[in-house]
Amino acid sequence: MSFRPASDEYNTYFERYISMVPEGDIADILDQSLHYTSELFSEITDEQGNYRYAPGKWSLKEVLGHISDNERIMSYRLLRIARGDQTPLSGYDQDDLMNGAAFDACRLSDLLEEYKLVRRSTLALLRGLPTEAWSRMGIVDGHESSARAWAYIIAGHELHHLRVIRDNYQV
Repeated sequence: MSFRPASDEYNTYFERYISMVPEGDIADILDQSLHYTSELFSEITDEQGNYRYAPGKWSLKEVLGHISDNERIMSYRLLRIARGDQTPLSGYDQDDLMNGAAFDACRLSDLLEEYKLVRRSTLALLRGLPTEAWSRMGIVDGHESSARAWAYIIAGHELHHLRVIRDNYQV
């Protein structure tokens, strides 16, 4: 699947993520980022995983946990829309999810394994979608969006956080 979503296929808020995704097959892009992110975090110690670049900012463990949480939610949205479910889906507050998590108490290797499993699940979903499913539309947080858009949002969201890591963390 290499057709980028049109601007009328998603809430304009997500343009910042979709615009970060390079050209190419979205499943291949997500597979490549699986390998890149896995390599990056496999070189970080548990102690480094607790690093925060400023007060009130997430630790590296929290960033990785957030990427996994977010991908689960976005993949669920993609699944429901791709299957033709027209039930409106709600938004969520990432800070509420983070407040309910305890990522800093986890080993980084466990968080990395969880990330890999979540990504592999997303890839299996994408590779099994029939062509017509990609353009199906649904409502998320009051905005119409396509299944295709959610795949790109997943990829762009991760790329956003990888850029933050590169720019602000000492790894």
